[in-house]
Amino acid sequence: MGKFEITINKKGNDWAIKMGGTIDEDVDFGQYMLTGAQKIDLHLADIKSINSCGIREWIKWIGATAAAVTYHECPKIIVDQINMVQGFLPGRATVNSFFVPFYCEESSSEKSYLFRLGHEFNSNGDLKIPIVKDDQGHVMEMDVVEAKYFKFLKK
Repeated sequence: MGKFEITINKKGNDWAIKMGGTIDEDVDFGQYMLTGAQKIDLHLADIKSINSCGIREWIKWIGATAAAVTYHECPKIIVDQINMVQGFLPGRATVNSFFVPFYCEESSSEKSYLFRLGHEFNSNGDLKIPIVKDDQGHVMEMDVVEAKYFKFLKK
């Protein structure tokens, strides 16, 4: 059983939702109905893991809203689900930002770099890969298969 945290801030029909922890069979999205929201900003940086039961519940929950949904600060675990599971990112939803893992063999260091719409990628799915350096100044390489990891940008 993993710990799940959610904070919902409502400003009229615009909702900001911040989530953290584990999305699994113990998460009851039913208590977080999205009724009344027209615009939802999901901040997902603190999601640590998600399992198949959590994915099923997520799709039912997010699929039930007619609101425009924007995903922010998606960690790798969320990007993987967006790419693999139909409905995890509904058709009316967009991704505003997501993390990309980088690695440096020389220093054995890892870093997640936030890719932002309008900076490192655009709405057409075009990428501008930044130069990322570790704390010692070594240039790091992306630690993903580009064709697979960025697949959702071309949908």
